[in-house]
Amino acid sequence: MENNEDKKKLSEQKKKAQSKYEGRLASEDSNPCLKEQELTYKCLDEHKYDDDACKLHFDNYKICKSFWLSVQRDRRRRNITPFLPPAEERAKIKEQFFEKRSQL
Repeated sequence: MENNEDKKKLSEQKKKAQSKYEGRLASEDSNPCLKEQELTYKCLDEHKYDDDACKLHFDNYKICKSFWLSVQRDRRRRNITPFLPPAEERAKIKEQFFEKRSQL
């Protein structure tokens, strides 16, 4: 059973993690990995901020961020604006990526 000190510590950790993202727009338009981010937070909440228990969620989030950063770099190089594609174009971009990858 948790004591009050443990609950207080978990609450402080949660506030600290959430405060990192205050002031940012929490929408699919500005964050293509919003779903992965929310699943990571949910996992952390459910497992009392045990990073090891949420490793798969962290890995999935990192892969998502890496993918969309590479898309942004490519679009910037080719002078395509906006650099981060609109939410409605992202499914098509992912589909094209997986098609190319399967042909290798």
